[in-house]
Amino acid sequence: MENALPLPCVEIETAPNPRHAVIWLHGLGADGNDFAPIVPELVDRAWPPLRFVFPHAPVRPVTVNGGVPMRAWYDIRGVAIADKQDETGIRASVAQLDELIAREAGRDIPSGNVILAGFSQGGAIALAGGVRHADRVAGIVALSTYLPLEAKTTAERSTANTGLPIFMGHGGFDPVVPQALGSISRDALSGLGYAVEWHSYAMAHQVCAEEIADLRAWIGARLAATN
Repeated sequence: MENALPLPCVEIETAPNPRHAVIWLHGLGADGNDFAPIVPELVDRAWPPLRFVFPHAPVRPVTVNGGVPMRAWYDIRGVAIADKQDETGIRASVAQLDELIAREAGRDIPSGNVILAGFSQGGAIALAGGVRHADRVAGIVALSTYLPLEAKTTAERSTANTGLPIFMGHGGFDPVVPQALGSISRDALSGLGYAVEWHSYAMAHQVCAEEIADLRAWIGARLAATN
C-alpha cells in the first residue's frame, strides 16, 4: 500500500491495529521498495503489531553521479562523502522525517513507539533526525552509515532523546561508506551519551543474515521497553 503525504511511502502492517512503527529510509538511488522484502525475515512472531513505513526520497541531481537525477535524501558532492556536506538537503530531509513521525502520532502511534531506521544515506538522516527530534523516539537503527553534521550535533541535539538506544551495523569491507567513518560516528555518539550498540560484519555495502538476526534481538528489546 502507498500513501502520498508527507512523502510517498510503501507501508506494511504485520497485524491489524499497530501501536508501534518503524520508519525505514532507503539508500541513494533506491526507493521505499528496497527494504520492504526484509520484513518477513526480520519480524519475530512474538512481537506486537507493527507498521513499517518505507518512504521514497525526493528525486534530485546527485553531483558525485554526474548530476544525474535520482532518489536521494541529500546531494553527495564528492567521493569522500563526509566532505562538502549538503547541509540544506540534509536539513530538509530531517524535516520530512519529523513530518513522518508526526503522521504516525496522528494515527495513534506516539513518537515513543517509533523506531527510526535507515541504510547508508537513509541511515544518516535517521541519525541526524533522531538525535534532533523534539520528542522521545524508541531508538535508531543506522546501517552502513555515518553521522552527518557531526560538529553541530552537540548544540542541536534534543534533550528528550538523551541516552537514546542506537543500533549501528557496518561492513568491514564497505567501499562506499568506509567502516572507519562509521566508527568515528559511533565514538562521537557514544561520547555524547547515546547507548550505541555497534556491530561489524564481514561484508561490503549491504545487509547480511547475521546483521538481521542481531537487529531482530535489538528491536525486540526496544518493543519490550515500550510496552
